[in-house]
Amino acid sequence: MQTPSGHSVESSSAKRLVVLASGGGSNLAALLAAHGDPAYGARVVGVVSDRPDAGALDLARDAGVASAVVAMKDFEDRTAWNAGVLEAVSVFQPDYVVLAGFMRILAPEVVRRFEGRMINTHPALLPSFPGAQGVRDALAHGVKVTGCTVHLVDDGVDTGPILAQVAVPVQDGDDEPTLTERIKVAERALLVETVGRVAREGLYVTGRRATIGR
Repeated sequence: MQTPSGHSVESSSAKRLVVLASGGGSNLAALLAAHGDPAYGARVVGVVSDRPDAGALDLARDAGVASAVVAMKDFEDRTAWNAGVLEAVSVFQPDYVVLAGFMRILAPEVVRRFEGRMINTHPALLPSFPGAQGVRDALAHGVKVTGCTVHLVDDGVDTGPILAQVAVPVQDGDDEPTLTERIKVAERALLVETVGRVAREGLYVTGRRATIGR
């Protein structure tokens, strides 16, 4: 595991966000663009990736945000890797953990450590079309409307309480790349809005019902 690198400057009142990302970091970029406004209520203080070549790490460096790499190949098994992820995230003392294109399933003990504070996005209107192929599955099913979901993470796969959703119409002639791109645009905006509201107004969870603010 590579230790955290870089630095960040934050408002003492801002909620601390740690972002987990595996790819280019388009959702991270949207959060970084928002967190410069003190009124947003949250700042990204750390980025953790399972890939040393992830573009998200470059975004973190350019923004002066600390980062850490927890690559699977550096650990003897998945149990050790999950312990590494937990350690890397915990170093930043997050108020909330945001999974932004993180392509690994975390062990229940990691999820439980941040229960009610780990936020994920999914490119479909959950509970429909969970899993890694949400866009493909929606197209195969012939739906006329799909969308994206921001939800809390639990021990299942895309089964946590839903925080927010937005619909995206399926257009005639859509294929997986074109629909995915339109969903990503909606997803970035929804994630930024939802995380900001959670940071400013608080989050209250009763069973499967999650409410932002009172």
